Amino acid sequence: MGIAMAPRVTVPDIKVRKRSKSDAPIVVLTAYDAPGARIADAGGVDIILVGDSAAMTVHGQSDTLNMTVEHMAVHVAAVSSVKPNALVVGDMPWLSYYLGDVDTIRNAAAIIRAGAGAVKLEGGRIRRSAIEALVAAEIPVMGHIGLTPQSIHRLGGYRVQAKDPLAAEILVQDAIGLAEAGCFAIVLEAVPRAVAAEVTASIPVPTIGIGAGADCDGQVLVFHDLLGLSERVPKFVRRYATLADDAIRAVSTWSEDVRAGRYPSDEESYH
Repeated sequence: MGIAMAPRVTVPDIKVRKRSKSDAPIVVLTAYDAPGARIADAGGVDIILVGDSAAMTVHGQSDTLNMTVEHMAVHVAAVSSVKPNALVVGDMPWLSYYLGDVDTIRNAAAIIRAGAGAVKLEGGRIRRSAIEALVAAEIPVMGHIGLTPQSIHRLGGYRVQAKDPLAAEILVQDAIGLAEAGCFAIVLEAVPRAVAAEVTASIPVPTIGIGAGADCDGQVLVFHDLLGLSERVPKFVRRYATLADDAIRAVSTWSEDVRAGRYPSDEESYH
């Protein structure tokens, strides 16, 4: 008998998963290439998020604003090439959904054609028209509120959001608006745990927290943060490996072997 394959995760599978119904939390991890996607999928995540955070983790930028639809399509294609069981969600980069419904649909379609099963975009109720246009075009949408990195200049930096009662209420109403517009899930980034819990209880679709406490319906981390490949470590990150240190040791040892004539050996040569 062959090995039974795990069923592929779909948008409808995610949309109904609420911890209030005793569903297990949703596990989301970013990936930007085929090796990362294989690792994430083999590790059993539910969603692989091809984030515009690739600008920082892969391309060495200080923010996410230099990513384009073309960049995102390349990363999505690499991730989807491994045919993961996890749902692949591709970020819509800055400005790709600001200039009207036609432009928004065209840009999202490029990400879907590259292999994503859904797209993610940032912003509250101001994005309702874009979300409704995408949903009408049969493109599933994940929302993203709280700290929205594409708004970094307006926010004045990477800061915790919704820390006062008025801002918290606005966040709750934004989440309700996004759910009503058709989002199948909503990322909550860098908001107080109590506010995230209130948002989670206020909407019928799942919340995915990143720096938003343990009461969300799921959690997401950046691949490089989780595995110890990044230099910047936000407060909410728990590192589960130190791969950068391991890699440096491996390269250093190989360099020493080459310089000492220990590599390649006769067994490592063709005859």
